Amino acid sequence: MSEQHPPSLRLPSATYRLQLNRDLGFASASRLVPYLDALGITDLYASPLFKARPGSGHGYDIVDHHQLNPELGEAADYDRLCARLRERGMGQILDIVPNHMCVESPENAWWMDVLENGPSSPYAEVFDIDWQPVKGELANKVLLPVLGDQYGAVLENGELALVFQEGAFFLHYWQHRFPIIPKTYVQILSLDLPGLTAALGEDHPDLQEYESIITALRNLPLYTERDPERVAERYREKEVVKRRLWRLWQEGPAVRSHIDASVVRMNGSPGDPVSFDLLDALLREQVYRLSHWQVAMEEINYRRFFDINALAAIRVERPQVFADTHRLVLSLMREGRVTGLRVDHADGLYDPAAYLQRLQEECALAAGPLPPPVDSPEPAAERSCYVVGEKILTKGERLPADWPIFGETGYGFLNALTGIFVDSRQAKAFDRIYRRFTGSELSFAESAVAGKKLVMQVSMAAEVNTLGHYLNVLSEINRHTRDFTLPSQIKALVEVIAHFPVYRTYINSLAVSDRDRGYIEQAVARARRRNPALNASIFEFIRDVLLLRFPPGISDEERRRWLDFVMRFQQVTGPVMAKGVEDTACYVANRLTCLNEVGGDPERFGLSLEAFHGQNIERSRGERHGMLATTTHDSKRGEDVRVRIAALTEIPEAWREAVGRWSRLNRRHKRAVEGGLAPDRNEEYLLYQTLVGAWPLEPQDRQGQQVFTARIQGYMEKAVREAKVNSSWISPHRGHEEAVAAFVAAILDPVRASRFLAGLQRFLAPVAEAGMAYGLSQALVKIASPGVPDLYQGTELWYLRLVDPDNRQPVDFELRMGMLADLEQREREIGTTALAEELVASRRDGRIKLFLVARALRFRRQERALFQEGAYLPLKAAGTGAESVVAFARALGESLALVVAPRLVMGMLAPGPGPPLGSAWGDTAVLLPEGTAAASFHNLFTGEIVAAGQRQGRAALPLAEVLGRFPVALLASLP
Repeated sequence: MSEQHPPSLRLPSATYRLQLNRDLGFASASRLVPYLDALGITDLYASPLFKARPGSGHGYDIVDHHQLNPELGEAADYDRLCARLRERGMGQILDIVPNHMCVESPENAWWMDVLENGPSSPYAEVFDIDWQPVKGELANKVLLPVLGDQYGAVLENGELALVFQEGAFFLHYWQHRFPIIPKTYVQILSLDLPGLTAALGEDHPDLQEYESIITALRNLPLYTERDPERVAERYREKEVVKRRLWRLWQEGPAVRSHIDASVVRMNGSPGDPVSFDLLDALLREQVYRLSHWQVAMEEINYRRFFDINALAAIRVERPQVFADTHRLVLSLMREGRVTGLRVDHADGLYDPAAYLQRLQEECALAAGPLPPPVDSPEPAAERSCYVVGEKILTKGERLPADWPIFGETGYGFLNALTGIFVDSRQAKAFDRIYRRFTGSELSFAESAVAGKKLVMQVSMAAEVNTLGHYLNVLSEINRHTRDFTLPSQIKALVEVIAHFPVYRTYINSLAVSDRDRGYIEQAVARARRRNPALNASIFEFIRDVLLLRFPPGISDEERRRWLDFVMRFQQVTGPVMAKGVEDTACYVANRLTCLNEVGGDPERFGLSLEAFHGQNIERSRGERHGMLATTTHDSKRGEDVRVRIAALTEIPEAWREAVGRWSRLNRRHKRAVEGGLAPDRNEEYLLYQTLVGAWPLEPQDRQGQQVFTARIQGYMEKAVREAKVNSSWISPHRGHEEAVAAFVAAILDPVRASRFLAGLQRFLAPVAEAGMAYGLSQALVKIASPGVPDLYQGTELWYLRLVDPDNRQPVDFELRMGMLADLEQREREIGTTALAEELVASRRDGRIKLFLVARALRFRRQERALFQEGAYLPLKAAGTGAESVVAFARALGESLALVVAPRLVMGMLAPGPGPPLGSAWGDTAVLLPEGTAAASFHNLFTGEIVAAGQRQGRAALPLAEVLGRFPVALLASLP
């Protein structure tokens, strides 16, 4: 049955992700619209567009939700971009950030107001700040961990500078600027007041005005004031005082000299510690407490995005905060400029379902003159706008049923698709190779638990300690639990979170779903079993709290606090999972790194075709409009890197011999660091996989070699820090990192490592061939599968980039636009069949992938109903190469499209170079669906007509013919 959607709803057919920044702004994006249209894209998928921290390369560090980022261009530039999209019937999907804002930029006016006015600020409730934290000294204050050293050292080095600007005092620390509470101006203005009196005389009007200003400042209400009238008085009067003070400074030379001298005196003199007492006393009275950045690990009292101090969480669950942060985006939707949304980090929200429901309601109200409908005109108010959510699902997990969205952003599909290129029969072989090379016996599951514990011990200790104190308060409610000590509760809480099987649960009322109950029971049981020395009743108490099993006789207010603890607990488990697994364990357990992806399960060595088809069938019946990704701005490796590494699973013995040989050759380039060699064996194993995956297809000149070396050095530095074994972001081990960088430089030096490089390139030749074949396969399978295929910028050519920042480098769009135009011209000149053969011969330049992507996306756009509504039919293969092909059909009415793509073909590559074509497939054939009426098909990549034959009593297509001239096939049935 067809899905029902409101008439104004636009559903994309294919999206193209652009990372907009000052180097790729609105004007540049506008110039790309014709190219994207020619590529077959229907919707531009843009990174966040709102005003971000100056110099932001990604837009997630928003400082103002009410204006477009000026670094992307003028409003007129954005108007032109939207107009060009509309002219071509294209939509715009916008990435929005409802969870956090950047607070390390003075351009965030809301945060600056909080720092000046504390709990009395109207924006104090925007940010998730604990004004009464565990550390009593921080009551009604905000800890700002921005200093590069201990506070006392920074102060006495003269790095903190008081300045006077336009009637207000500020504290400067490098690029940071912090407001001074107006009431505390008195401490500055009162310095040497007798000296000013002597200079002017008691009757001088400037002195009288100066003293009047001091009196007005003393009478200002405190920043802790909550009475609305007193707060309004404070806001009004402090601004009046600032104007008076600025006017006096400008017009009174003596006052100006006095204030300037007072500022100099307040700032102290390096080498004279006592001279900084005045500034220290002033800073003790501020809303904020400046501290060393590492203090955030244990004492920070505002919720962050993961463990990033610069990104403070906002309380979008509050109606006014939602309204204030969504005003512009809803306006853009009302105007028809934005036609869909991607919600960033949905799991970080207090109540994701409630947020998404409100978002859909507001989008329905904002719906404007959108492009023509592409679906049924029947309304469905719960999904009035195309919305997808960034949600990482673990094995067997599904999107919550009460999320009114069209699906997630594609990580589930990405990992499943990678899995079919892994030879699952070689799992034990790769276990042995990894263990023997590295000496590691640790499983990925064990690495994940250890990684989560490490994160909670180090970078997120503050969040866990706060939760522990909240839990301790709950334990005091009941006499059976009040004897549980705080340390024991925190330790048990850490164990439960470390063993949590999913990113989070979604309890938002006094009812707990069976799904969430199962996850909680599982986590508590595992934690209890692995910690027999801890009191089992503490784990039972935590289980009861999380399952909302209230003790008898508690009040409604205590129930509310109990539920609030559970919901805050849910906001912690996700970041811990992300940092402990994605950003720790995925850099520690390196058995096969193509599996170490966001949302992946590295213990699952490959995926059967049956399981892959099963997931696609399920998606075709449910989330058929969710995104399908193969590369994203957050993925650990580019799509063509992953499948090339996957190809190693087909040659385990050759891989074992190669890494052993390479290690012996390169041992002389290692350095001794604190009793060990750097890189260590695990890092070295990761490095060899990285080189195999990312090695350029085209020969590199000296400059290209240097660029590649720098990329690998940058990647390895990040990998070593993320692993947190020999170095970390919090405490970098420079000696180890320098040794790893030197090792990379040495083994990639054509002179110093000629034998290694020659051997690497010999080994790479067949692996790279397989990687190109699989790269084409995954591109085609993504485009034709149920869902919305998404292309990350630049991936229409071979994409051998690694994790950010490598994957956020500028894309040569001029090259791509020129290539696409040349392909179209070349096809007109020599025809489709000859062009296909030419592209196979020149496959290393990437035009073959561009051709495939454009041809398949255009066909998908042309046959939109077939791919959006059509059935997904797995196809079986017969013959000697049956296991080396993935095939399926999309069917709707009389329309039928077939996809045939190779996998696991390393054994078919020898002896000749290039992908397996023609006779290499022998007697292999794809069996068509029973009852298929079509007798012949049009091959969209070669222009050939392929006739169906017979095999096993059914219509079948011989692969020797279907893949005779091109490595993959997209076949359309002919009448």
